[in-house]
Amino acid sequence: MSGFTGQHILSVNQFDRSAVEQVFKVADMMLPYAKREKRTQVLDGAILGNLFFEASTRTRVSFGTAFNLLGGEVRETTGMSSSALAKGESLYDTARVLSGYSDIIAMRHPVSGSVAEFAHGSRVPVINGGDGANEHPTQALLDLYTIAKERASQGAGIDHLHIAMIGDLKFGRTVHSLAKMLSLFNKVKFTLISPSELCMPSSVCDTIVNAGHELIITEQLEGIVEADICYQTRIQEERFPSQDEANKYRGKFRLNQQIYTQHFKSQTVIMHPLPRDSRAEANELDNDLNMHPNLAIFRQTDNGVLVRMALFALTLGVADKVSDFDRPVHWFSNKPLGK
Repeated sequence: MSGFTGQHILSVNQFDRSAVEQVFKVADMMLPYAKREKRTQVLDGAILGNLFFEASTRTRVSFGTAFNLLGGEVRETTGMSSSALAKGESLYDTARVLSGYSDIIAMRHPVSGSVAEFAHGSRVPVINGGDGANEHPTQALLDLYTIAKERASQGAGIDHLHIAMIGDLKFGRTVHSLAKMLSLFNKVKFTLISPSELCMPSSVCDTIVNAGHELIITEQLEGIVEADICYQTRIQEERFPSQDEANKYRGKFRLNQQIYTQHFKSQTVIMHPLPRDSRAEANELDNDLNMHPNLAIFRQTDNGVLVRMALFALTLGVADKVSDFDRPVHWFSNKPLGK
């Protein structure tokens, strides 16, 4: 990816390592604004079209928050039934119309490839907030940013990382995108743990192997004590043909304090893209881990705002102008991020 300004952000395949590091550098600059220590009006007058045609809490709200923190305004559409798509309008027509009302669009849609189809008709940059079981590039970036921060606190980097990905690796778009992005780094070891029916797609495994990384595929937690990152995922019930089919796998891989102590080293970082399924029959990340210092799931969500602020600033060509539009802070929260 040679430049960001005016570009759609649709896939992790657009990124090389240099582009990833550029996003992280700008994300670091956004911290004082996210912490409300300073504010900027660099996007004053700009409008984000936040189009979420599939259920979302964190991604939708964090996109809006990121844009607001840069001084912009947000217009939202949520749910398919409340849009003209329910009346048979094409994605192309929707894109042509809504891009006339916006300076940039963030979009989620339940069908793979739909965001790219929408971008083809858009007159402004489009950022993929998740398209079916396909990709979630901004989640991959915030996950990778979190890994970089967590590893730095331990005096290490992303190169030579050992990551264990656990759960629904077939339908979990977050692990697809993260695995591809991690493949840009050096000597990463991937341990993929899932029921055989929910294993990582072969195309993603091929990307890992072709990049020269070590790949282990298993259905057991045993033997991963040396993993640096434990990345747990939810059973993506909305992707299954029936609730009964999803229920066959719910709760198969659970993580609590006892299991963590048994299978992981004391410094293993626990991650999850959220939402975690806390129902008794699933309980994939137990509440007894909530106060564990290595539980990074809420640091991930905080980092999502920083990364999305960076992407807006880069895509709209204002990354080097953010501080030029600083304003005094009239309201300040001393709430620490990532706690």
